[in-house]
Amino acid sequence: MASRQPSIFTLMIINKAGGLIYQKNYAEGLNSTLSQNDYLILAGTFHGIHAIAARISPTGQSSGIEVIEAETFKMVCMQSPTGVKFVLIVSPSNTTSDNALRAIYEAYAEQLRDPFYASEMPIRNENFDKKVAGIVKALS
Repeated sequence: MASRQPSIFTLMIINKAGGLIYQKNYAEGLNSTLSQNDYLILAGTFHGIHAIAARISPTGQSSGIEVIEAETFKMVCMQSPTGVKFVLIVSPSNTTSDNALRAIYEAYAEQLRDPFYASEMPIRNENFDKKVAGIVKALS
C-alpha cells in the first residue's frame, strides 16, 4: 500500500497591512524550502496582488484572490471580515482546504481573546500552534 502524501504543506497568516504574523510548515514536499525572509516577501507580494485583484474586478464585488493553482501545488486564501488573510499551500488534489481555513480562523478568533495578544502582531503562542497542528493533521 502506497503511503499517503500530506496535502497541507504550509500556513501563512497575513495581517491587513500585509505583514506576516504567523507561518508554519507542516510537511515536506515542496521542491524547495523557503527561508523566513522568503516567506515575508511572499506574504507581502500576495497581499499586494490580492488587493489589486479585488480592485480590478469588472463587477466591482471581488474579495480578491481565493486560489492560485500551479502544477504541483495550490495556494488557497480566506480573508476574514477584518482583512486578515489565511493562506494555505496545499497539494493540487487537496479537497479539505476550505474546512481547514475555517477551523484555523476559529482558532485565530480564540487567540484574539488572549489578553496578552495584541491584534495584528506576530502570533507566538504554544496553544495556538498545537491547535492548528491538530487541525492540519486531521485534515491532511
